[in-house]
Amino acid sequence: MEEIAAQPPQSATWQVHLDRSMWVGGVRGLMLQALHPLAMLGVWQNSDFQDDPFGRLRRTADFVGRVTFGSPREADEIGRRVRGIHRALRIHDPATGRTHRVDDPELLLWVHCAEVSSYLEVARRGGLGLTGRQADRYLREQRKSATYVGLHLDDVPGSRAEMAAYFKQVRPSLRVTPEAASTVRFLLWPRLPPELRRLSPGKPAYFPFGALCYYTLPGWARRMYGALPEIPSATVTAALTAFRFGLNALPEPVHDLAFSPATRSMLRASRERARAAGYDVRKGLKGLTDPRRWPRATA
Repeated sequence: MEEIAAQPPQSATWQVHLDRSMWVGGVRGLMLQALHPLAMLGVWQNSDFQDDPFGRLRRTADFVGRVTFGSPREADEIGRRVRGIHRALRIHDPATGRTHRVDDPELLLWVHCAEVSSYLEVARRGGLGLTGRQADRYLREQRKSATYVGLHLDDVPGSRAEMAAYFKQVRPSLRVTPEAASTVRFLLWPRLPPELRRLSPGKPAYFPFGALCYYTLPGWARRMYGALPEIPSATVTAALTAFRFGLNALPEPVHDLAFSPATRSMLRASRERARAAGYDVRKGLKGLTDPRRWPRATA
């Protein structure tokens, strides 16, 4: 029988990726990724990020969703698609005149680590009750996700200690380029895509969200950017906890409207596979973070 998902409901990955703090973690990850000059150039030169930032976030959400909740076949398919796209793209560095591949392992590793560390750190700070051992397990599980973009399992940090060592090693090569500074300003106050321009009157309500994402960055990253004045850490944690609590209270069908139609379809299929395997999905996929909703033999 086919596995119900690329990562099983018993994984630490489900605990983290079903937490609604992922929206904060996703934007925080983009802000952190922008500090790598070459990675930032890759985004600047090869994407429509500034024209469609929400599309970029939704595409990232689709990839993360498929390599977590999608079937193993779906995870393999999106991995092949992403690797194929990256294989064809190049980055021109005007400072050196050199051309680099987007799928350079060093760049792929930076993007992966900035992303998954953001998901984990934001969720735990917001109140997700993961132990240190479970946090390490999450990073170990994410090594598999890294293979879908072309990284080798053994080259990816698989614990909090390994992740901390990686960031310590890479920090000397990070800096705030004009593109990075522009990206953070844009993420604090994005331009709405045409299909969302009707929401422009409510745009000022976005700034507190963007600021929350910024303030969850590591202190060293905020000091590099200097985009906003510092505020007490306890205030940031309280705001993040409140944001997480509010979004986690939303019914799953309402929350999932934020995703693209293709992602919503994939999530419906995942629920159906779980139901067929004996899981209690009356509270959706998020309900499956509770072992009492697993089949008796699994629990």
